[in-house]
Amino acid sequence: MTITTSASRTPAVRAEGLVKSFGANRAVDGVDLTVEAGTVYGVLGPNGAGKTTTISMLATLLRPDAGKAEIFGYDVVRHPQIVRRLIGLTGQFASVDETLSATENLVIFGRLLGLSRIDAKRKAAELLEEFSLTEAATRPLAKFSGGMRRRLDLAASLIAQPPLIFLDEPTTGLDPRTRGQMWDTIRRLVATGSTVLLTTQYLDEADQLADRIAVIDRGTVVAEGTALELKASVGQSSLLLRLRAGSDIAEAQREISRVLGVTAIVSPEAARLTVPMSDPDRVADLLVAFRAADLHLEELSVQQPSLDEVFLTLTGKGVPEGDEAAHATADELEGARA
Repeated sequence: MTITTSASRTPAVRAEGLVKSFGANRAVDGVDLTVEAGTVYGVLGPNGAGKTTTISMLATLLRPDAGKAEIFGYDVVRHPQIVRRLIGLTGQFASVDETLSATENLVIFGRLLGLSRIDAKRKAAELLEEFSLTEAATRPLAKFSGGMRRRLDLAASLIAQPPLIFLDEPTTGLDPRTRGQMWDTIRRLVATGSTVLLTTQYLDEADQLADRIAVIDRGTVVAEGTALELKASVGQSSLLLRLRAGSDIAEAQREISRVLGVTAIVSPEAARLTVPMSDPDRVADLLVAFRAADLHLEELSVQQPSLDEVFLTLTGKGVPEGDEAAHATADELEGARA
């Protein structure tokens, strides 16, 4: 069978009505997702929202109780072996062997993926260099920091650079510099043809990387769109104005009310005004009115609602801490792999 991953014919991921329960806990309750090839798709949600369970079903590690999921058109239940050849997975916990060195781990993964010994060693060296682990290549993993193990785990999932890569909270616990390196790697993967489905609780990460974002809460997709669309869905942008020292604040408020028909909020230092901006085209009219009234600005900027506001608005407090997939038994996981 010829495996096709053409973006012109089918999405990288298509899920419709995915459901998974563990006893009385309905961890995933009808999730729909469409991920176009060659993009980064972010999945946001509080702990226990259903993110990891959804990824596990898409990666053939768990069998859905209901619904359908396809990877490049191949059904995850009917064609699991093909799907596994098309994906890479970096989970929340390291899959590396702590009794081996970094090089030994990567060489073993490469050999398991069908690389020759020479090619496996070459690929291991390339990945260790990319993830700044060359100096620690021969060091036992027991002496690695948590961030170093996380980088090695991601490197292992990239040995074959599959068309679709699942990254389940890949930067959790990493320092800011290493997170930045990880972001650069994700961008490079997409630039060279891969598709990335990324789950994260770092809102800035989704904002920086994702072409589209799904927000999952209590096993359901509660919102989906670009970062800008999600921000616009929870509130309008604001115009931030800082007047030159000595300017008439009261006069500025009157002009804002007259031109824009809104009430400005004055900051405690009485020099900064926050103005709801429902019609961006009217901003130019306000600036003309300010000049006519001899009101001068030191600073002008536009502030959008943040993804933090989107997250809190859509999910509230979320659900209690805990991994929803923790209820899966070894038998369930083994049965899904069979």
